[in-house]
Amino acid sequence: MVNRYSSDVLAKGWQRVNRPTAARTPVERNMVLEEPTSGFVGAVVTWENGVVVLEDRKGKRRSFPFGPNFWLDGKPIDLTPPVRTPTARDRAQEHARTHTASGSRVGPTASAKVALPSRIYVEGRHDAELIEKVWGADLRHVGVVVEYLGGIDDLTAIVREFAPAQGRRLGVLVDHLVPGSKESRIVAQVSGEHVFVTGHEYVDIWAAVKPERVGLARWPDIPRTMEWKHGICDALGMPHATQADIAAAWQAILRQVRGWQDLDPRLLTEVEKLIDFVTADHIDEDS
Repeated sequence: MVNRYSSDVLAKGWQRVNRPTAARTPVERNMVLEEPTSGFVGAVVTWENGVVVLEDRKGKRRSFPFGPNFWLDGKPIDLTPPVRTPTARDRAQEHARTHTASGSRVGPTASAKVALPSRIYVEGRHDAELIEKVWGADLRHVGVVVEYLGGIDDLTAIVREFAPAQGRRLGVLVDHLVPGSKESRIVAQVSGEHVFVTGHEYVDIWAAVKPERVGLARWPDIPRTMEWKHGICDALGMPHATQADIAAAWQAILRQVRGWQDLDPRLLTEVEKLIDFVTADHIDEDS
């Protein structure tokens, strides 16, 4: 004997028994859909802001929201926006979420570190700002403080007062370091086992930024009779009458720097050498 009341007719899910499931289906142009509530049938002509537009054979158009309210080839579907192909910008943003501006992979969040006794000094305010923008996250991760060096003439006194030693290293990035210059002679006096001084050959740190980032094919040659930064501002169509103008021009250039890929590789090499040098005595402590 069959018991017609053997199951609970009010049990959860009874409404969906024998009802076809609406499959999630990304929208495509020219897809012919039926909206069963209104009975409207038409081909997909466009979509935006959560709405799809259908056009029937007579050219009449109607808009409907995305969702499980359409039929395709006689079967219910849950219409969704198209699967979006990542653009170059999307990939860059994803990279930015997983890597620092210097290209290092972002690790798990860690508690703040006590600053190491070792230090990096950077000559020039603009130089220091560029180092902070690209390598700041890496330096904070390893606990290295970067200090501003007002001028190369102060370096001898700074090294003497700092008293470099094992576990207390000093790295210095010097502006416009070329053989035979005053800068090179001072560097030779202070370099030692626990002091590493390096630099770049640019007339100014601005030139470490790839020129295409500011719309130039190359950094122009500025005659010696003109201040180099003034000449660059002229080439970029920026005012340079005052120090405030120069500062604004640098900030405009700095904003174009997204990370290491926007800098001359020669600068990357020297900065990485500095970081490796000042952290050499502390690697075992961090591992």
